[in-house]
Amino acid sequence: MAEGEDMQTLTSIMDALVRISTSMKNMEKELLCPVCQEMYKQPLVLPCTHNVCQACAREVLGQQGYIGHGGDPSSEPTSPASTPSTRSPRLSRRTLPKPDRLDRLLKSGFGTYPGRKRGALHPQTIIFPCPACQGDVELGERGLSGLFRNLTLERVVERYRQSVSVGGAILCQLCKPPPLEATKGCTECRATFCNECFKLFHPWGTQKAQHEPTLPTLSFRPKGLMCPDHKEEVTHYCKTCQRLVCQLCRVRRTHSGHKITPVLSAYQALKDKLTKSLAYILGNQDTVQTQICELEETIRHTEVSGQQAKEEVSQLVRGLGAMLEEKRASLLQAIEECQQERLSRLSAQIHEHQSLLDGSGLVGYAQEVLKETDQPCFVQAAKQLHNRIARATEALQTFRPAASSSFRHCQLDVGREMKLLTELNFLRVPEAPVIDTQRTFAYDQIFLCWRLPPHSPPAWHYTVEFRRTDVPAQPGPARWQRREEVRGTSALLENPDTGSVYVLRVRGCNKAGYGEYSEDVHLHTPPAPVLHFFLDGRWGASRERLAISKDQRAVRSIPGLPLLLAAERLLTGCHLSVDVVLGDVAVTQGRSYWACAVDPASYLVKVGVGLESKLQESFQGAPDVISPRYDPDSGHDSGAEDATVEALPPFAFLTIGMGKILLGSGASSNAGLTGRDGPAAGCTVPLPPRLGICLDYERGRVSFLDAVSFRGLLECPLDCSGPVCPAFCFIGGGAVQLQEPVGTKPERKVTIGGFAKLD
Repeated sequence: MAEGEDMQTLTSIMDALVRISTSMKNMEKELLCPVCQEMYKQPLVLPCTHNVCQACAREVLGQQGYIGHGGDPSSEPTSPASTPSTRSPRLSRRTLPKPDRLDRLLKSGFGTYPGRKRGALHPQTIIFPCPACQGDVELGERGLSGLFRNLTLERVVERYRQSVSVGGAILCQLCKPPPLEATKGCTECRATFCNECFKLFHPWGTQKAQHEPTLPTLSFRPKGLMCPDHKEEVTHYCKTCQRLVCQLCRVRRTHSGHKITPVLSAYQALKDKLTKSLAYILGNQDTVQTQICELEETIRHTEVSGQQAKEEVSQLVRGLGAMLEEKRASLLQAIEECQQERLSRLSAQIHEHQSLLDGSGLVGYAQEVLKETDQPCFVQAAKQLHNRIARATEALQTFRPAASSSFRHCQLDVGREMKLLTELNFLRVPEAPVIDTQRTFAYDQIFLCWRLPPHSPPAWHYTVEFRRTDVPAQPGPARWQRREEVRGTSALLENPDTGSVYVLRVRGCNKAGYGEYSEDVHLHTPPAPVLHFFLDGRWGASRERLAISKDQRAVRSIPGLPLLLAAERLLTGCHLSVDVVLGDVAVTQGRSYWACAVDPASYLVKVGVGLESKLQESFQGAPDVISPRYDPDSGHDSGAEDATVEALPPFAFLTIGMGKILLGSGASSNAGLTGRDGPAAGCTVPLPPRLGICLDYERGRVSFLDAVSFRGLLECPLDCSGPVCPAFCFIGGGAVQLQEPVGTKPERKVTIGGFAKLD
């Protein structure tokens, strides 16, 4: 029984060792230098967090033209095996100047050092091309001397070498050939020794005798990580610079105001993060394997699809070749027919000219006819002959070939076709559209506008997707609603839910398929149904000072001469006029919302609501005797008096002037509008592009909002005992524009000759 348990334990130990050995072998690619493709030797950590061998880094800097910047970051003592003069124990007892100490003296200001000129105002910044990320990394003016050695990576490389027995036995570096196998190593001397050489180079009674022997190794590391600037042990970590620092670095000006923590804290935090990340990866091995299988399947599909694409392209090109060959044959046939026709005409002309030669048929026949003495018979025979001779004579006098020898009319202009063939390329899907946030907004409906990037392939149509983000999340992927085959670069989403947040995105489609989605855009819908109305200037409006647009959706106040005269007598108790414009609708129930834009250059404008009866009573035919200190509503607005009266005010206005909004100290507010997230009362805030007004008739509350972000500005009480209508007040110059409805515009009633008619 005991033997069986021992065998099982031994088997489990062997399996664990095999797994460890396999893991070490699989991670060999992580231990290769990107420059020499060999295992790291004294790796340095670049500012981009990649590693490179110190010797490889020196070589790369040398190729870049930097000379003298490849200092040893570890500043370790030179190995006794590096120079022949140190092979003798007697010579090794000589006190030689340490180059690292001399280098520190030079760098501290005594003299100059390589890479820096005496009195240089702008030290040279060394750029190192990282072979891993292919980026240029700034090393500063000190070059490689300012980098840390990656001692942890060195230890991992050494453990890997020991596990796979890379390189065989380590030989003594001080023996005469043939060297013996090394049995000891010395970190101080940075060399490996056999027993005899170790005793020889570490004689009793000398300082070297105090060196502690270690196991033989090919990579000697310092006992601790040292600061490359001050050669002190690092004790802290600068989170701002993401760099290890020593005690002297902490008091330097370069780290002034930085967040610095002890190395132990940084070690524990990073170790916890790495442990959690590694535990997550190890705990999701099934997911990793599933994704690997999916990627392998994708590779197979890619190979099949690539082969199909090749065949399709070859077939299309062969089709183009066949069409060109057919066209070539037809063009050559046309040229051949034209050539035969010309040759035939020229041959006939040659035959006619040959008959005019002496001794030929026509000439000989004419000569014989001239011998005829019978006059009637001569006339009968010579008449036809004379016609032939006359035509031959005319042909001689006006000779020209019967056909041209040039075939210029058969030349082809293939410039356009060659250009098309040159531009022949694969179809590309449209790039991700760019949503125009300046023209996209939500009002009674959602209007979405977008455009394609400048060099994007055209899209045949678009797909618009949208969903609400303020609904409880359902299990599984997010469910999007779609509008397919949208033509043009805008879309209208009808009947959105009020008081909601929608996220929208767009993608284009053409023959090549669907492109990438645009960036998501979030839109807030109004908190209540949109109220459509027009401006009615019959109550309290002065036609001399107020100009209402033809569509009755915009109004402008023109102060004119009265305001100029009032400005002249401003210190003598003058009075200014107040002009009021009301909406042509009245609210008697439910919740309503509307928006408007106020000209930032307006002198003083009040936007709000009030009881229709009180508004008409207060402003119908009101004389110009209102002081600028007097509020036209005599009720509650953002600049009104104390809200200590128990009766609800009949008006609620928001005061705007010179691009600012005045938030009155007496306005009541709730936490959702003017509490923690809203501005404090009794101050001014910048005027947004559009203002929103939300009326809750049942609750008797009016809310003023930023119509772009729907951020609450002010909430006021209101007497809703009767019909309530929108109102706009002007003191001095100003302008207000009602926001146009996105959907179908409402019908407007006009009066012509006393009869009501719809536009």
